[in-house]
Amino acid sequence: MSAKAVREYDGKLLLAHWLLRTPIPATSVSSTGSKFVQPATRLAQIGIDTTFLNTDESVFAQHVQSLLDNLEQTHPWVLTNKLVAKPDQLIKRRGKSGLLLLNADWAQVRAWISEHAGKDVAVDGVAGVLKTFLVEPFVPHPANTEYYICVNSDRDGDNILFTHEGGIEVGDVDAKALRLQVKVNTAFPTPNAIKDALLTHVPATKHDVLIDFITRLYAVYVDLHFTYLEINPLVVLDPTPEHAAQVYYLDLAAKVDQTAEFEAGPKWAFARAPQNIGLAPGKIQNIDAGPPLEFPAPFGRELTKEEAYIQELDSKTGASLKLTILNKDGRIWTMVAGGGASVVYSDAIAALGQAHELANYGEYSGAPTETQTYEYAKTILDLMTRSPVPHPLGKVLIIGGGIANFTNVASTFKGIVRALTEFKQPLIVHKVRIFVRRGGPNYQEGLRSMRQLGETLGVEIQVFGPETHITEIVPLALTGKSSGLDQPGSVTSNTPFTSGNLLQDQLLGGNTPLTGSRASSPPPLEDRMTFFQEQNAESTESGRDENTPFTVHTRSFIYGMQPRAVQGMLDFDFICKREVPSVAAMVYPFGGAHVQKFYWGTKETLLPVFTSLDEAIAKFPDVDTVVNFASCRSVYDSTRDIFKYSKQIRTISIIAEGVPERRARQLLWEAKERNVLVIGPATVGGIKPGCFKIGNTGGMMDNIVSSKLYRPGSVAYVSKSGGMSNELNNIISRTTDGVYEGVAIGGDRYPGSTFIDHLLRYEKDPACKMLVLLGEVGGVEEYRVCEAVKNGTIRKPVIAWCIGTCAKMFATEVQFGHAGALAQSDLETADAKNRALRTAGVIVPETFEKLPLILSQTYQALVKKGVITVRTEPETPKIPIDYSWAQELGLVRKPASFVSTICDDRGQELLYAGMRISDVFKEEIGIGGVLSLLWFKRRLPDYACKFIEMVLMLTADHGPAVSGAHNTIVTARAGKDLVSSLCAGLLTIGDRFGGALDGAAEQFSSAYDKSLSPREFVNSMRKQNKLILGIGHKIKSRTNPDLRVEIIKNYAKAHFPSTPVLDYALAVETITTSKKDNLILNVDGAIGVLFVDLLRHSGAFTREEAEEYIRIGTLNGLFVLGRSIGFIGHFLDQKRLKQGLYRHPWDDISYLTPGNEMGRTVASLDSINKKAA
Repeated sequence: MSAKAVREYDGKLLLAHWLLRTPIPATSVSSTGSKFVQPATRLAQIGIDTTFLNTDESVFAQHVQSLLDNLEQTHPWVLTNKLVAKPDQLIKRRGKSGLLLLNADWAQVRAWISEHAGKDVAVDGVAGVLKTFLVEPFVPHPANTEYYICVNSDRDGDNILFTHEGGIEVGDVDAKALRLQVKVNTAFPTPNAIKDALLTHVPATKHDVLIDFITRLYAVYVDLHFTYLEINPLVVLDPTPEHAAQVYYLDLAAKVDQTAEFEAGPKWAFARAPQNIGLAPGKIQNIDAGPPLEFPAPFGRELTKEEAYIQELDSKTGASLKLTILNKDGRIWTMVAGGGASVVYSDAIAALGQAHELANYGEYSGAPTETQTYEYAKTILDLMTRSPVPHPLGKVLIIGGGIANFTNVASTFKGIVRALTEFKQPLIVHKVRIFVRRGGPNYQEGLRSMRQLGETLGVEIQVFGPETHITEIVPLALTGKSSGLDQPGSVTSNTPFTSGNLLQDQLLGGNTPLTGSRASSPPPLEDRMTFFQEQNAESTESGRDENTPFTVHTRSFIYGMQPRAVQGMLDFDFICKREVPSVAAMVYPFGGAHVQKFYWGTKETLLPVFTSLDEAIAKFPDVDTVVNFASCRSVYDSTRDIFKYSKQIRTISIIAEGVPERRARQLLWEAKERNVLVIGPATVGGIKPGCFKIGNTGGMMDNIVSSKLYRPGSVAYVSKSGGMSNELNNIISRTTDGVYEGVAIGGDRYPGSTFIDHLLRYEKDPACKMLVLLGEVGGVEEYRVCEAVKNGTIRKPVIAWCIGTCAKMFATEVQFGHAGALAQSDLETADAKNRALRTAGVIVPETFEKLPLILSQTYQALVKKGVITVRTEPETPKIPIDYSWAQELGLVRKPASFVSTICDDRGQELLYAGMRISDVFKEEIGIGGVLSLLWFKRRLPDYACKFIEMVLMLTADHGPAVSGAHNTIVTARAGKDLVSSLCAGLLTIGDRFGGALDGAAEQFSSAYDKSLSPREFVNSMRKQNKLILGIGHKIKSRTNPDLRVEIIKNYAKAHFPSTPVLDYALAVETITTSKKDNLILNVDGAIGVLFVDLLRHSGAFTREEAEEYIRIGTLNGLFVLGRSIGFIGHFLDQKRLKQGLYRHPWDDISYLTPGNEMGRTVASLDSINKKAA
């Protein structure tokens, strides 16, 4: 829901700041000069932390008193004024409920708040805890100065309601208030219009100030994207000789359009910034000049910790994640994909009399990631299994959903499977039974993973696909038996062989197993491309009919870079045997003009991409449709730009969700003026089988083929939900001869076109024989259909159902999946609409589950009457499919060019040797742990990881004089970059510098393994004239030991299970140091032998694995990694010091050139021989 209620405190702050700052048109400025004067803004809010209610009463009381004490310091005016105090929690009729304190001093207010804070109260049957209070100055006034004003919005415009009798006994406002309607896209109301329409019962002395106030109030209403603003009472004090009439807004209720935050959010924040309301600036850095506007839950419906967590997840993603806890002790839990689908599942549960057991309402949609569905599922499973006492009847989890348009079902199910696996034991304890039904892209793999999980999880899991009616799993789960209404496919004994994968069967034929023999050689290069001639605009113009906007000749522009949607449209065109693609070009303002490659069947074709509509329109005069994928932030401007070409562009589909309601209304009315059909916003689009498909409508090709959308049927439908439109495709194809046309108008409150707009088109189209309407709770557009059927405008059979019948069974207000799916009155409930439709003569089933049966009966009756002629079913087309998608579905295979066993970046979360990156940080394994995963493909013990980190620290640097550091410094001073300088240093590492680790490990371990005594080993190396690697140091000696060696030696002795090779090396050191004092075990040798001990005795490796890691250079890798730290340090040091190009001094070079030498020289052999002669 985009219209969200705000606290009275915030609403008044918005008015106080912007009433005199929001510009108003010159035509609306009063000519008398009498102006509204903003009263001083004095508002104090007290927010109680209810967590203190779980402590001792005295602790909570102390918390409240502390808040009130602080208020005296920040708002000293409370000490000197008569005051009003009231709860500020979206409570209606506070005065009648005894929740209003008037004309009180501060001591009385303190006592009143202290008494009410944290108390449970019931208002109009809804119970809640009082925790937020508003304190403001009391305005004494006579009763006859109280007025009422309200501004609200509907499809046609904004309505200003005013009555001269306000206050607590205002009565039926709709019946008594005067009204002024400001229609969409019309001029701002003039002073005379306001006076004549609203102020007929107001004394003339107050006209000027009220006209000015109402004008400014409406300007703020528009500019700040309010959707509802009510002030009662609005006090207008009589003028006096000293003062003009004064206006005070005492009680206020308001809603703003949350989707307009990107437009109005900075203004919402600025008006409430601490420095603008007389408070000290806050320490929190906000994205705007003040705190973001809060949208509190309705009274009695406070967000739980889990609901708040899902709400936070939802705010951070382009997908949709919703959760409302209805009954935490309920035994029926749902995890449903899709806004419309989530409602029909709740309806089905309520229809079986189980609404009281429904624990939650929620939905996930919009292609959430694996991680997001994991977090969503984990939250629900935690709530479901939290009770310490299992329910005696066990619990039911319904994982349902419609047929997705573009969400990868297998990917989202991975997150759910992961969560279910983690909760295996709690699910068993609570005797949970799980029922799954889903369809859409890659649903086969998703359902397979669920079935596979059922074999090991230890709880019952029943899995169904799109061949089962969407809610059929509900009676199976709750009653243990089928409803008997599901229409199974006509499977006979002659059913051909199927692979179990619908897409594979349609690709290769149901009776053809997948074998390599199907593969064919690629076509010659000249046959791989397809080119299309430009269409004649005159021929397409002559055949255009407003009632049939989509034909086999319809061509479109795609606004936005949407290659996936374009390819889906071209694939649909191809299987429908269109002569030319339905997409003529793409328009993408953010890149240069170019061409983009797509597939036409198995061949390729090129589509142009333009940077402006001007270019596209000039190039393709035959295009009359635009599919606008612009974001909610830019779609208003881009659509208005498209309207400029309304003589050619007759249909626009707006895909974006979250379009501000005011902008949506402006677009729909401009479209009406220009006679342009707008579908959306917040729509997946529509489809005309065999002719044209908008964007991602209909889902993947396998669903389009299974629903027979490649050829026209006789049934046209209109729906709000995109996911449920796919279900209608499925249901209609199974119960009738298929879909003639289908449109999803979008779930927002103000769609560009309505149910009646499309039903009237269908009525006038002779090829359409049956009409289907899938409405929902919220809005009143279904009543226009009732009127059209009653007055005979629509004569064809209409089958309708409005989802959301469960709403009446919920104790608190529930916002369903779509923004418009909330009843604002009894007239907008699903039950009221279904009754009205049935009374009007529309065919309305008893429940949604009986919709397929009603469809089948109506269709058969029309066939029997001869209205519909059953046609021969054409051959099922083969589906062109991209290689990447076929590979994901497991239909093809190819040898990999590379093999990697240490890291996987393909999923939603990076894996190090199978360990999720989040777990790497959660378990704090450190850099040593990461190295163990990536180098050794396993978790090493903590002491081993610590040792690895010690090695990296010890080898990080050894001063600027060593060859590697020297090379790095020289390269850095030559002006090279970091990578070049680092590589220059690393290239010096070898047997002479830093490469002794592997050699030392190999020499010492080999001698140890051969059972050579230390003396025999030393003697054998001397006889071979070989140095013992890892022995010897230029500076350090037995009397001046290398502390680095002592550190790791002592650590190993304290933590390693065994150190035999180290002990052997130390024995060798005893022999070598007896010959020369500096022939000690150096750091390279110590690291080498200790790593052999670690690999052999940690228990993590076999002996063969340990030897292999030594052989392939693992130990030198440690030196390279550690020393890279130092090399980078030297590079940064030289750059920081701004050292110039290095040139080696001459006197440090021995020149061997003949002749006059300079500096240090060495005589050549030739000159010596000549002198000797």
